[in-house]
Amino acid sequence: MCTFAKRIAHDEGGATIVEFALIAPAFVLTIMALFEFSYNYYAETMIEGAVQKAARDSTIEAFANNPAALDTKVRGAVQNIVPSATVTMTRSGYRNYSDMNRAEEWTDTNGDGVCADNEPFEDINGNGVWDSTRALDSASGARDAVLYQVDATYDRAFPMPELLGWEQTVTVTARTVLRNQPFNATEHIVTVGNCA
Repeated sequence: MCTFAKRIAHDEGGATIVEFALIAPAFVLTIMALFEFSYNYYAETMIEGAVQKAARDSTIEAFANNPAALDTKVRGAVQNIVPSATVTMTRSGYRNYSDMNRAEEWTDTNGDGVCADNEPFEDINGNGVWDSTRALDSASGARDAVLYQVDATYDRAFPMPELLGWEQTVTVTARTVLRNQPFNATEHIVTVGNCA
């Protein structure tokens, strides 16, 4: 009996299977994570490319004052990459590039840092009230700078969320600035108003 116990103690025949069983879950998880990150990086890169192509296409007359055609083209390009993606587009029009993410200017007569008490302001977007952004109501004026944003939301390609506590969906956002061409468009007129 003693020789049998010694023989079992020194037998290494099944060690490889046990070692593989211990390492396999981590190895499979690593491979799936690598594929997941690669897929998402590829999708993000291709979506960014589709948006940049939309920016170039917007400069030709075929897409002038026809944002729906441009959106359809971008949506098609995104869904060629990720067929199940939900694609949303938003546009914010500005008179020029320097207006982006800036408030409309006003004369702060009482020095409180708030546009109020009938203080005069420059109504850049023409909506009759002071705004903390200079975005126009319409992004179709001649020579307007348009911030074009595309959000694509899709389910993850691999079952990683359940294993790692991640969200089931991925949202990729791509932005570019388009410049409207003066094809059959009217220019905006700046007016002066008073703060409420």
